[in-house]
Amino acid sequence: MVNLKTLLDTRRAKSDGSFNIIFRITQNRKVYTLNSGVSISLTYWNDKRIEIDKSHPNANLLNLKITQKYFKIQKAILQLDDEFSIEQLRFMIDDNPKKQLNTTFKTFSDKLISQMIEVNRTGNAIIYQTAVNRLLSFYGRDDLGFQEIDYSLLDDFAHHLSMNGLKQNSISNYFRSIRAIYNKAIKAKIIERSNYPFAEISIRTEKTAKRAVSKDDITKLIRLNLETNSTAERSLKYFLLSFYLRGMSFTDMAYLKQSNIIDGRVEYKRRKTHKNYSIKLFPEAQVLFKQFNVDGSKYLLPILPNDALEDSLGAKKLIRQFIKTTNKYLKRLSEQVGLSSPVTTYTSRHSFGTIAKRLGYSNELIAEALGHEFGNKITNIYLDTFDTDVLDAMHKHVIS
Repeated sequence: MVNLKTLLDTRRAKSDGSFNIIFRITQNRKVYTLNSGVSISLTYWNDKRIEIDKSHPNANLLNLKITQKYFKIQKAILQLDDEFSIEQLRFMIDDNPKKQLNTTFKTFSDKLISQMIEVNRTGNAIIYQTAVNRLLSFYGRDDLGFQEIDYSLLDDFAHHLSMNGLKQNSISNYFRSIRAIYNKAIKAKIIERSNYPFAEISIRTEKTAKRAVSKDDITKLIRLNLETNSTAERSLKYFLLSFYLRGMSFTDMAYLKQSNIIDGRVEYKRRKTHKNYSIKLFPEAQVLFKQFNVDGSKYLLPILPNDALEDSLGAKKLIRQFIKTTNKYLKRLSEQVGLSSPVTTYTSRHSFGTIAKRLGYSNELIAEALGHEFGNKITNIYLDTFDTDVLDAMHKHVIS
């Protein structure tokens, strides 16, 4: 649900001593603000009526301007419905009358991506940017109009990606991103819905093979005699730390601080799902944290610098490069011990669940440990969560 409210922003005064009247938008506890374009002295604001007091010489005109913009924003929010995003809303209320004529696919995408980066939605921004770059590279021009994105172009693009060795799920990811951008352009009145080219395009995904290794495979990796503090050894230790932390993602590990360690547990919110986790810190993980410790570091692991802006594009790129490098060395180590499929940074999560299943634990308990829904989501609301001691016992059994 999206809430909209008009208020006087008294947090900071302008150079002339006046304050901006703003629109505060709240969605899922996230707060965004839009400027009304009107600023007044504090004495002229009627907080009870949420409007400019009639004592202001231009009260009627300014209140009308604010009301009109309020309803414009409200209408855009209703149109966006479940697809609401602050980036899309800002574009829809853009007062430039020529935007529909001048906005190309790249122009619209660039603005959308830029706004995502502004609010630290860097993950989606990178995905959108990659899809846009790939389509324009195939098209052979720096830009194209939305009218040029038709069935023939998309069908040829899909064939081109397939011929270049991309798997079906990668192709689907590109197409979902391009379709999302196109749908946002329709909402923003950049292109008419009658031009929609995706109705006849199949965007299907294939079930991926499970990326899990056995306990014996992990033991083989642990027994490798690697050069101390080499990149290969550090890569293996990062993988093992993730496994010892119930398959914690490498992104979440990168952001861990000392404040996340509370009473012998790792308490954190997963960045991908925003779910809270409480994981027992067993000796296996404690040893690795100590080995990775760097004096004066803000983070528990030496992945991000202290001055990194969390969830920013720069931090995201550093983590992506770290994961890429780690996967390169994990692949070499997998080949060295003769594993049938290479270990990756994501394997630890699959492996934790698979090993727990082979040890006889229930799907419900494993789902609880990994933070997944099991069975019917509505039914799960009425079920008690498992006791922490039960989860800890399974956790210890899996990693021991």
